[in-house]
Formats: sequence, C-alpha cells, structure tokens
Amino acid sequence: MTAGAAFPSAAEIEVRLRATLQPSDLQVQDDSAAHAGHAGAASGSHFTVRLTSERFTGLSRLARHRLVYDALSDLMARGIHALAIEARSPADR
Repeated sequence: MTAGAAFPSAAEIEVRLRATLQPSDLQVQDDSAAHAGHAGAASGSHFTVRLTSERFTGLSRLARHRLVYDALSDLMARGIHALAIEARSPADR
C-alpha cells in the first residue's frame, strides 16, 4: 500500500463497480471484522461482492472474476486482502 493512501471502503468499491459493470443488483459487504487477528485483517481489507450484470452474459466464472478484478485493480493495490465474488448474469437468477 502506498504511503498516505487509506484502505478502500465498501462505498468506493460500490461506486467503481457501478461505473464499470453497470450491475442491476450489487451488494458490497465489508467482512474485515470477522477476520480479527488475521495478518490481513485491517479495516477495509476483506470484502464480499455480489453482483448481477449483463456484462457477464456468456462469460465463464473466471472471466467474470477478471472483469471485477480489472475494475478494482487500483483499489486492490491499496490494501484489499481478500475479495469473495459472486458474479451472475441476469439469466443465472
């Protein structure tokens, strides 16, 4: 993490994913408190992301996760230690 940069927040992640993937449904949960005592458990370091987007239609699970990671790449560098992703297309519902 670069000096002076704060850990990313759930709100920052939500804004970024809405802008890049235009999800019809999005939930971002900060799970950091559940990892107290873990080496990477600083606030803002563990998240669960659940989203549904047309952008995922026809893509494999791996390709969907890559889109999410690409959208969050600079936030990942700021200290996201763990990211659980549930990425669905509207047809998966």
